[in-house]
Amino acid sequence: MYVRHLSLVDFRSWPAAEWPLGPGANVLIGRNGAGKTNLVEALGYLATLSSHRVAGDQPLIARGAERGIVRAAVVSDGRELLLEIEITAGKANRARINRAPVTRSRDILGVLRTVLFAPEDLALVRGDPSERRKFLDDVLIMRTPRLAGVKSDYDRVLKQRSALLKSAGPRRRSPAADLSTLDVWDQHLASAGAALLLARLELVTEITPHVVAAYADLAPSSDAIDLAYRSSLGDALPGVGRTAADLEAALLAEMVRIRPQELERGVCLVGPHRDDLELRLGEGPAKGYASHGESWSFALALKLGSFSLLRSDGVDPVLVLDDVFAELDTSRRDRLAELVADADQVLITAAVPGDVPARLAGNRHLVADGRIEAVT
Repeated sequence: MYVRHLSLVDFRSWPAAEWPLGPGANVLIGRNGAGKTNLVEALGYLATLSSHRVAGDQPLIARGAERGIVRAAVVSDGRELLLEIEITAGKANRARINRAPVTRSRDILGVLRTVLFAPEDLALVRGDPSERRKFLDDVLIMRTPRLAGVKSDYDRVLKQRSALLKSAGPRRRSPAADLSTLDVWDQHLASAGAALLLARLELVTEITPHVVAAYADLAPSSDAIDLAYRSSLGDALPGVGRTAADLEAALLAEMVRIRPQELERGVCLVGPHRDDLELRLGEGPAKGYASHGESWSFALALKLGSFSLLRSDGVDPVLVLDDVFAELDTSRRDRLAELVADADQVLITAAVPGDVPARLAGNRHLVADGRIEAVT
């Protein structure tokens, strides 16, 4: 899989942009603030319908513009598809495939697969559990686009149930009928939560060896790493051979058990939204103990592991390395270049040409003064 061409209209700092690409390595060279990251962010948004830099869509639209447009020609298995997303803050985004509108914007998920690594990804190791949950969910949805609907349903029910818990709390005790409604929301949350939880558990099992191998390649002299999924169910999490029905029953039972605490605090205390992906380095947690270099290598290994897992499905995702090589010493640069050199397409941004290993020279473009120019 590779992107043949990217077009932007009123996206971030780009009133308009045209970036021709080819298979293999494609390198964007430009000073900080020139707009390099905005270009690769646009591709990531087209693949995941979310940004790796901000939570909402408003910052993605150029100042003074009503909407932003991202359009890319994607080649996979010899077939080219034109993907387009029109981003309008406060309104539903509109998507097209080969210029034909799709019913929902999420219907384009899975057409373009990307794995993007950027400096912000250090938060995967050092940040809150929400960063690691998003990492898992992004990989899940890229592999199985229908899970976007499951995640959306879970988030919607969680919001409704949380509002009900707040309204039924000790300071604003509502009629008993409200608590019977809570039973209904418990069932909905457990159903959607079980599907999401099962998918995450299976993903962690599959991705762990890929991440462990990537870290060993990047930092061969470091302690070994490991991943473990920590569920809010704790010891109540069903063991080997568990099904979605088992997880649903366990979630429901736990909701019943801790309902007094939930009513007291007005928040949902059980479910995938409370879970975490534990990252271990040697005998202890990576968070708080890993050095800067170890944290950087761990975060990069998570992304390379997801790339390897997605590749094992039969189609190479587009690998995006945003300002990565400046943070690595020469030996790690060379090892990373060796690991990714055979990818169908690698997109690299760098402020200094010398940061990019010669093995990834590829097609080079200079970004400056709002223009993208080929380097000959």
